[in-house]
Amino acid sequence: MKTKILNIIYSCLVCCCITATTACSDDNSSDMSLSGDCMVTAFALDNFQGTIDLTSRTIEVRLPEVYDTKAMKVTALTISDGATCNVQQGQTVNMDAAKVLHVANGDTYLDWTVTVRHDEARIYAFVLNDIYQGAIDQTAKTITVYVPVSAGITALVPTVTYSQNATITPGSGQPQDFSQPVQYVVKNNTAEATYTVTVIAIDKPKALFVGSAASMNDLDPEAKEACQWMLGNIGGSLYASFADLRAGTLDLSECKVIWWHWHTQPAVDGHDQFLAKGTDALDTKNELRAFYENGGALLLTRYATNLASFIGATGDDDWTTPNNCWGGDEESAELCGGPWDFNIYTGQNNHPLWQGLVTGDDANKVYCTDAGYHITNSTAQYHIGTDWGGYDDHAAWEARTGGKILGVGGDGAVVAWEYLPKDGKGGIICIGSGCYDWYSYTFEPGYQENFHKNISIITKNAFNYLTK
Repeated sequence: MKTKILNIIYSCLVCCCITATTACSDDNSSDMSLSGDCMVTAFALDNFQGTIDLTSRTIEVRLPEVYDTKAMKVTALTISDGATCNVQQGQTVNMDAAKVLHVANGDTYLDWTVTVRHDEARIYAFVLNDIYQGAIDQTAKTITVYVPVSAGITALVPTVTYSQNATITPGSGQPQDFSQPVQYVVKNNTAEATYTVTVIAIDKPKALFVGSAASMNDLDPEAKEACQWMLGNIGGSLYASFADLRAGTLDLSECKVIWWHWHTQPAVDGHDQFLAKGTDALDTKNELRAFYENGGALLLTRYATNLASFIGATGDDDWTTPNNCWGGDEESAELCGGPWDFNIYTGQNNHPLWQGLVTGDDANKVYCTDAGYHITNSTAQYHIGTDWGGYDDHAAWEARTGGKILGVGGDGAVVAWEYLPKDGKGGIICIGSGCYDWYSYTFEPGYQENFHKNISIITKNAFNYLTK
């Protein structure tokens, strides 16, 4: 009996020890009222009052949209009686980064994280009917959206992305009549901005993005990302299907450039596979060839580079398609551990395509991705060498295809090239490098875009060059 009593007492002591141990958190605080001895009850910077969240132990100070945070004065700081803090009232702190208040009282302490948030009032994206991307001028506070005449402009539905914590009027998702410019007002505490949205219905597009899908929304994520960029950055541009071109529903009399960025899984590896998989484009080759022969320019990227050989750019030799092609799946795309790149071809550094790029350590390289980006590495290039492929060297490639080399891979493969305008025909830019990638299905934590901006810069350069 005595032994049982001792065991019961021992078990109770163990339970008490466990309870006492788990009551203390990593920051030496507990769930008991003792933690109240390390409270912050008031805080202000330059007389801007902070909002204190007791649950997360955070303090946020709202500031005007433009406000220097490098040297802010702590104008209010109230903490528990008897407590001390590593920051004092009247002290000047740099709030370009978060500041931690370490409040201690005897054997306990709590850490409070102080951040500042500017009252930004901006529109970041404006899309009509989930299709038509607006071009935003942040300086002039204007948004321009091009839509086809068939879409109508009296009941379009905008999806608006704007500053966190802000309000917008009219609201996102509310149908609007855009037969006249509409003003959108964004308010965020002390910040306010008014954007004027103008919708232009066009029946004669200046540029087209083409694909097999009936609408842009039905494109694969890679092509859709590219198309959305075009609609938001190339004035007077629209999406059109190959079926639209065959049906003649579009007036191309003012169209300067047609862009086809073709991504498909698995890869299109060579002439025969292009014949098998590119049937929609090949069924439209007469319309595309007529556009080209009448002076229209084309931008062909990824597997679409095969098309040039089928519309007469290589002298009707359709066997001069890329001979070295591959690519992965989006859902298992390769992780970039750092920037991926290809080389500017000798003597082409001043070509308009490569101007204004974000540069790295080597001025002769085109850097395209950043660490944390997932890439399919979908490639349509020309292998150069006497071992196979029929192109012994770069001179032999240019002689046979009639093209001009602009970029090469590390092994000398031709990854970017052009066919110059001649005999009344338009120019063609082809980019088949696997580095030329628009869409990452996810981004690793801490991802920051730097070199990937070059994809849009190259594309804008291509449009400027081809339209001139």
